[in-house]
Amino acid sequence: MPESTDIHKRIVELRGQIDHHNHRYHVLDDPVISDSEYDALMRELQALEKLRPELVTSDSPTQRVGAEPLDAFESVEHRVPMLSLANAFSNEELTAWRRRVSDRLDDLDFEMVCELKYDGLAVALTYQDGALVRGATRGDGYRGEDVTQNLRTIRSIPLSVPKDAPRQFEVRGEVYMTKSGFEKLNQERLEAGEPLYINPRNTAAGAVRQLDPRITAQRPLDIFVYGLGYAQGPMPDTHWETLEYFKSWGFKVNSRNTLVRRTEEVEDYHKRWEEERENLDYAADGIVVKVNQLRLQEQLGFVGREPRWAVAYKFPAEEATTKLLKIDINVGRTGSLNPFAILEPVVVGGATVKMASLHNEDDIHRRDIRIGDTVIVRRAGEVIPQVLGPVVSLRTGREVVFQMPDECPVCGTRVVRPEGEAMHRCPNVACPAQIYELLKHFVARGAMDVEGMGESLSEALLKAGLVKDVADIYYLTREQLLTLERMADKSASNILAAIETSKGRPLARVLFALGIFHVGGETAELLARQFVDIDALAAATEEELQAIPTIGPKIAQSVVAFFGEESNRKVIEKLRQAGVNLKSDARPASGPLPWAGKQFVVTGKLDTLSRNQAESAIKDLGGAVGSSVSKKTDYLVAGADAGSKLGKAQALGTPILDEQAFTRMLEEAGSKPP
Repeated sequence: MPESTDIHKRIVELRGQIDHHNHRYHVLDDPVISDSEYDALMRELQALEKLRPELVTSDSPTQRVGAEPLDAFESVEHRVPMLSLANAFSNEELTAWRRRVSDRLDDLDFEMVCELKYDGLAVALTYQDGALVRGATRGDGYRGEDVTQNLRTIRSIPLSVPKDAPRQFEVRGEVYMTKSGFEKLNQERLEAGEPLYINPRNTAAGAVRQLDPRITAQRPLDIFVYGLGYAQGPMPDTHWETLEYFKSWGFKVNSRNTLVRRTEEVEDYHKRWEEERENLDYAADGIVVKVNQLRLQEQLGFVGREPRWAVAYKFPAEEATTKLLKIDINVGRTGSLNPFAILEPVVVGGATVKMASLHNEDDIHRRDIRIGDTVIVRRAGEVIPQVLGPVVSLRTGREVVFQMPDECPVCGTRVVRPEGEAMHRCPNVACPAQIYELLKHFVARGAMDVEGMGESLSEALLKAGLVKDVADIYYLTREQLLTLERMADKSASNILAAIETSKGRPLARVLFALGIFHVGGETAELLARQFVDIDALAAATEEELQAIPTIGPKIAQSVVAFFGEESNRKVIEKLRQAGVNLKSDARPASGPLPWAGKQFVVTGKLDTLSRNQAESAIKDLGGAVGSSVSKKTDYLVAGADAGSKLGKAQALGTPILDEQAFTRMLEEAGSKPP
């Protein structure tokens, strides 16, 4: 058995090493050892502490998890209140805040610190004699809850600080759940058949307030610290320098913070992150602007429960609550019955939302969404609004559980649900809803791109009986078009010219336009590269199709089934007779392509080439490009502000290429970067 002094020395050494690696991994995002090497250090420390339990200290890395469940949280009174911030929602309101501050100060040219405003849970961390002694929630600003044991499980929160830190101080921060971690957590719950969580913020708040710290430890929580509560001892003169001190003591401070002087710089910061917030791996609902000099903060003081020296400049809200009035059904071009929510109008993300998507019946029941519920609606950027889930606490008992109809709401045909599919479908290929949606899809941009043929004309052609399938548009005459209401001679000529032009679209566009189930633009392009013409594709077996990278059983079955339908073959023949291009323009490969069988995902902003150029270069070398990271992804090409895809790739162990490494791979494969 090792000597007692040797064991104590090794325990101290191991704790220092583990704390160092925790900081590099969870705070700096720059690990220098593998997970297995880290685990080996932790196991050795656990074994030695088990051998000498009297040497276990509260700041040991082994003590982050292990406390027994609590019966309830104790109340904590904040020594310095955690007050809320005033809000600004426009440049005018920001300018008015700056003017009010200037009017109260002798120094009109004051500095400001811009920080992202995190959508998480505010906490206060108290350190005494170098150790974390208490962690509390904000509560009502004056009193919170003691959640010390739960906060100790968050590895980016240091359990101890260096000796040069004040003897006692309080640092404040925001606990949040990463988007990638939230998605992974919900995927695990989905596979386990458990109800899904609504959003990262609520899930993070719930995790921090778990009575069992062992459950908290299983949640992907993190923290950014953003301010000082109080300190017994000397501290810097500015907020910016205080944040730098925090970093030197091991706290996680956001590297996206910036120091500015002019209101225009604040506006630029706000605009940038409003546009790029979807690339962040955490939720941000605005920015916080703070007067930098602490003496000026003290001079400005407070008004009511808000500091005069800071303001929250909010982004347009991405989430809001409203009433779900009805669940209706839309029949898609593939016959899928798509439920959608009819809502009491609400402003979300700067737009009035009246309808939102609901995915499918299983998802509605999994989220326990009922007609009459007060629901949370999310709209991010240009994404279609979604119903995230119900506010269960506001239920009255009069809410109604949704049931999918037995018959197609358009044609009355009895609906079916294919085995293994989430969607119900109308099997009637002559269903008017399907023809209308397919025609709109066929002539749209990205498909055959027939300029001038939008929804109104598609509907008019169908109502007049001039089009019964998508190929019929190539047999339209000027005389037929002129019979339509509000159709002038010049408009008819333009439409016929656009139809003629569309005949030359690449085969990939034709395949996508045909609306083959599971075949989107990327898959259509991949198929067009693999087969010389549509006849070769139509003759392919499921086995041959599945041999192509990224083509799985569902796509293969769908393609074979599509070409197996006589009505579809008749449409293709009509397209051929009309002169539509059905041959591939892909260059035949002189030999095996170097990246054949490899799947890439490109994310973030690249400096030397656009995303389209990067993806084209990958395809030219035989690689496939995916839209999301999965276990099948071979490489993630990550530019600046890569966002949640980077986090998912790191979690899966997917090789990650920065722009320089990607360019080098292109050159090694014999392709000159665009």
